[in-house]
Amino acid sequence: MKRISIEELKQMRGSEGLVLQGCGGDLQEWVDGIHEMLAEEGIFKNGGTFHEVYSFENDGLTCLLFDMEDVDLDIGKLTAWRLSTRENFGSMWLSDYLDNHIGMDSEQKPEQKPDCELIGQDGNIFNLMGIASKTLEKNGMKEQAEEMVKRITQEACGYSEALCIIGEYVHITGPDEEPEDGIGMEM
Repeated sequence: MKRISIEELKQMRGSEGLVLQGCGGDLQEWVDGIHEMLAEEGIFKNGGTFHEVYSFENDGLTCLLFDMEDVDLDIGKLTAWRLSTRENFGSMWLSDYLDNHIGMDSEQKPEQKPDCELIGQDGNIFNLMGIASKTLEKNGMKEQAEEMVKRITQEACGYSEALCIIGEYVHITGPDEEPEDGIGMEM
């Protein structure tokens, strides 16, 4: 495992990997444990393993980057695993991490919710979820769109709870409301 700086991490744009955030304690135990978990899930093909693992610090968190170059993986299974571990490990793709955590100017405002015109739309929860998801994606928030859909389809108990989850990701507006802070939804 190699320790790298944020500047070295930025140089990896164009590569892909799996980033885990908030790794405490012995990092080698993390690496061994993740390798074991992925092997048990059948994610590695042909006895594969990650050849390069990097550690770095950002926003007070110790992170691990598992470089996917030349690793024989079942990418579909890895994607499902990443989504299922997002909450526990902060799992995300390197490209998303660079865009959402490194590419931001430190003086920028925290990520804002985009405006989404849901009031007056067909109230079917799947329709509203689709509109909100498209809004997030159009505003460069694909990871949040995937997370929102997962939470609604796997965790929501009912209609009201699903609406509350949508409201955590987008600013729900009606047809006559002006966009907040210049963030708008393109339709």
